[in-house]
Amino acid sequence: MKVRRREHRCAWQFFLSQTKPCPTVVYLSGLTCTEDNATQKAGAQRVAAELGLIFVVPDTSPRGDFVADDEAYELGQGAGFYVNATQSPWAPHFSMYDYITKDLVELMAGDLDVDVGQLGITGHSMGGHGALTIGLRHPELFKSISAFSPIVSPMNCSWGEKALTAYLGKDPTKWAAHDACELVKSHGFEGTILIDQGEADNFLGEQLKTHLFIEACAEAGVSANIRIHPGYDHSYFFIASFIDDHLRHHHAALTMR
Repeated sequence: MKVRRREHRCAWQFFLSQTKPCPTVVYLSGLTCTEDNATQKAGAQRVAAELGLIFVVPDTSPRGDFVADDEAYELGQGAGFYVNATQSPWAPHFSMYDYITKDLVELMAGDLDVDVGQLGITGHSMGGHGALTIGLRHPELFKSISAFSPIVSPMNCSWGEKALTAYLGKDPTKWAAHDACELVKSHGFEGTILIDQGEADNFLGEQLKTHLFIEACAEAGVSANIRIHPGYDHSYFFIASFIDDHLRHHHAALTMR
């Protein structure tokens, strides 16, 4: 895990000087991305500062000389899919689920002195998948959920089928714990889930399948604000256009508690 202590301390200086705890939003990155994509392109800083939100952007896909990889970009380094891999050769390094739900939470509560009772979670694409699945499985940790262009049902798309088979094995019953459509029906959610999706996204039909999550939320009686935007694609220009709404969504949900 990469920890840049001096940079972390500088980033938190304003927030740690406040008289009451600041709510925090964790942002999960998509396929091939590092933390730099969101910190440099999403444009979250201005509104986060205005609202008094801490915005945490970890690098959440394994990389390195001794980390297993695949020739395709949707598997291996840069493609952790927010699961704990049980299969070889992935198991030694691909534990991104535990990294978010345990290691990162402990780091925020400890070194960064964050109030982990006021956490929200969001993300883009594969990171949107992670935000939905982890948020739905851990409402005790994450009180608010949103996503940009998420993979809502990896059990029903080629990206997800490939990754879940490689990391978790061929038994589909083990995949359901990492499928947002299955989880929203089995776990529900007390708040409103915000999702923004570009209608011109070239991954929408075959990989993201937003309509499946709309149907699952309706079946489960879960409140979801799912907005489809004509003309927008899968890029960070899309995220930058709507990140303010997501931060305000999380701020409202976290501060009303």
